[in-house]
Amino acid sequence: MQNQTLIQFFHWYYNEEQNLWTKVATEANHLKEIGVTSVWLPPAYKSNNAAYDVGYAVYDLFDLGEFDQKGSVVTKHGSKEEYLKAINALHDNGIAALADAVFNHKAGGDELEKVKVKTVNPDNRNEFTSDVFEIEAWTKFTFPGRQGKYSEFIWDHMCFSGVDWAEDRKETAIYSIQNYLGEGFENVPSTEFGNYDYLMFNDIDYRNRAVIEELKYWGEWVVETTKVDGFRLDAVKHISSDFIVEWIDHLNHKFNREFFIVAEDWNVVDIQGQLAYIEATGGRTQIFDSLLHHKFFMASKDESFDMRTIFEGTLVQTKPDLAVTFVDNHDSQPLQALESYVEFWFRPLAYAIILLRMQGIPCLFFPDLYGGIYDDKNNEGEDVHIELAAIPAVETMSKIRAELAYGEQRDYFDHGICVGWTRAGDEEHENSGVAVLLSTGEEGFKAMEVGKHFAGKTFIDALGYREGQVTIDENGWAEFHCNAGSVSVWILKVG
Repeated sequence: MQNQTLIQFFHWYYNEEQNLWTKVATEANHLKEIGVTSVWLPPAYKSNNAAYDVGYAVYDLFDLGEFDQKGSVVTKHGSKEEYLKAINALHDNGIAALADAVFNHKAGGDELEKVKVKTVNPDNRNEFTSDVFEIEAWTKFTFPGRQGKYSEFIWDHMCFSGVDWAEDRKETAIYSIQNYLGEGFENVPSTEFGNYDYLMFNDIDYRNRAVIEELKYWGEWVVETTKVDGFRLDAVKHISSDFIVEWIDHLNHKFNREFFIVAEDWNVVDIQGQLAYIEATGGRTQIFDSLLHHKFFMASKDESFDMRTIFEGTLVQTKPDLAVTFVDNHDSQPLQALESYVEFWFRPLAYAIILLRMQGIPCLFFPDLYGGIYDDKNNEGEDVHIELAAIPAVETMSKIRAELAYGEQRDYFDHGICVGWTRAGDEEHENSGVAVLLSTGEEGFKAMEVGKHFAGKTFIDALGYREGQVTIDENGWAEFHCNAGSVSVWILKVG
């Protein structure tokens, strides 16, 4: 069976001539060739800034680029027809499509409502800082461009627990909506700021059963309409875990299958929050290993980082079967709120760690395959230039993962800057087996065992960083090398 490999096929700064859905269809065969098995697509539905927004300012879940809403029929990524063609192209190449489900909030309401609220302390959302008063807020969503097609559900202030803008006052704050559903915010997994239910825009309230039923219906509709194979769940630490469990169970039962689902539970402090989330949801989702990402970020900034500790306190070490590992994503990119972009010199090393080991399911990141240049202005009006270089080694290692990275794993994490591991290969995958060595400092070398079945065989560096070759001794051992601040991936020389 082939190893699983995901790719996040978008980023904040995508600006190529082809819209993204067309790019997906064009690249589907190439993704298959490099071993990708699933593609995480960005939100496909209409956002508040229709043709310009990546999709996380959710307006209408049922508008996949079909209706004239928010100033455009198409989304930033293309039309509904192009989205469906992109998914079909992936399926034609045996690749699964993952839809991005943003269930925390809605943005861009169509009508104002008078809403009773209290303000809360931004640093402690359990603490009210006012008595009840009334504001006018954009909390009513009627979707006039869609005119009830697919769903006639109208969202109003009873569907939300909080907002951040009072239109009549022209003021920003965290306003807790006061209604029969309960005073204050609902219980969510994150206790940051006391209660991190409120994140942005109109915060969806899952104490309202009508909301839960509508989103269960949307799940059915989007699977039937698009034939997606799974979901990436956005910002789950801000959302009732009871709802997530009910939603997943409903879809699995409805379609008599187990969807692949990966949740974004962003945490770079300690693993306890992620373990608590796994317990609360009964392990129903994979989790992005943001803790490992943060380790990569720190190691890339500090050449004295002890590589023997790279997995300590990470999800891939503690719950490897549920970990989706990654080097970076759209939120950790330069200029983003969670900016923690791994330095370029370290990126091939990090990719070797997520791609060529047994534990975890790796997720590639679009710019590391395709690169990109972004020129714009920041919030202060200053010119911004971001250059994201493609890393050819990523494609090579992704192919090696699909074809050769199998069998028993032997670890050699016994040195602060030079670590390695081997995979013994298996009978199912011809010529499989690999030895990986990396160094964050000076040139590295290490004796490692690949197995007696390789005795007398020759290995070469598939990345081409090291010239020459290595011969395996009669006991299945050899001394492998890598360049300073680099990685080498040694594979069997064939032909």
